[in-house]
Amino acid sequence: MEMIAERGLEHLTMAALGRAVGMSSGHLAYHFKSKDELLLRTLEWSEGRLGAERARLLTAAGPAADRLTAYVELYVPDGHLDPHWLLWLEVWNRSRNAGEDGRDRQAAIEGAWHRDLVALLAEGISRGEFRQVDPDRYATRLRALLDGLAIHVAIGLRGTDRGQVLDHVREFLTDTLLVPQPPAS
Repeated sequence: MEMIAERGLEHLTMAALGRAVGMSSGHLAYHFKSKDELLLRTLEWSEGRLGAERARLLTAAGPAADRLTAYVELYVPDGHLDPHWLLWLEVWNRSRNAGEDGRDRQAAIEGAWHRDLVALLAEGISRGEFRQVDPDRYATRLRALLDGLAIHVAIGLRGTDRGQVLDHVREFLTDTLLVPQPPAS
């Protein structure tokens, strides 16, 4: 993951990767038929780790709004050149030529994030923490917002950092989803 993030898939060689992990390039080629397969398997591995963390956060006790905040914080890149997000950028860049299997695998990963968010939104609505919105449609729009802002952070777009993105998302959630709380007396 670190080598793909550091060099980009285009500049990564199986020989250099093999040297870094103590394997021959032939052995790597046996396990990964192409660099695209290496990229997808690396993303699946990374997402497996994030999926476990996401499950832990989403099943924690407490208000749905707190778990939504944790979801957003897990989603947004840690900063410029976040290796996980650089994997996603590589995958999205290569999706056009990934074939049906590659796009299906990518959709499965994205689908897990979406299903978890829909379930959390539905729970928050049923508990009266969130406004009455269509959870699936709202999740689609929120993830589009998160993706767009996250890309800005991951590529280091000037004037956009993790803190600013989290502030924008908090404001968006307050304006569109969170049920206003009565002022404390």
